[in-house]
Amino acid sequence: MDGEALREVCGRFVTGVVVITFQGADREPTGLTVNSFTSVSLTPALVLFCVHRDSRALTAVEEAGAFAVNILAADQKELCRAFAARDTARFAGLAHRSGATGTPLIADSLGYLDCRVHAIVPGGDHAIVLGEVVDLGLLREEPPLAFFRSAHPRLEVRA
Repeated sequence: MDGEALREVCGRFVTGVVVITFQGADREPTGLTVNSFTSVSLTPALVLFCVHRDSRALTAVEEAGAFAVNILAADQKELCRAFAARDTARFAGLAHRSGATGTPLIADSLGYLDCRVHAIVPGGDHAIVLGEVVDLGLLREEPPLAFFRSAHPRLEVRA
């Protein structure tokens, strides 16, 4: 299977954008942007995200045993880009607080899910990280940040 063709076809699927946050190896808050996030189960409350198996973020999440999913708003493109860098972004100047697991939560996100690592399973060149939600919250009402064909189109949200 041609990887570029697969990316081109899958790029036609609209996804949301989240920043996965965790305590880094140096106990500093850090994170990475992902669009491979989904809810899995209501009972128990499980979610998942995928990360490259060679990523330092995977090792940090394994060691921390916890992570948070921060759902981004349409006005957070710069934040998305900052955490999408090859090296995970730091929190310098970013308003955040510690969640129930001690994981950093981005103060201005749409909402968050604070999770304990439930399982990590191989998925080709990625790992699938399953988390059990231990706390969650909605922080503001705005349109979400979307990802489609390598861009961030504005979604129209009607009440």
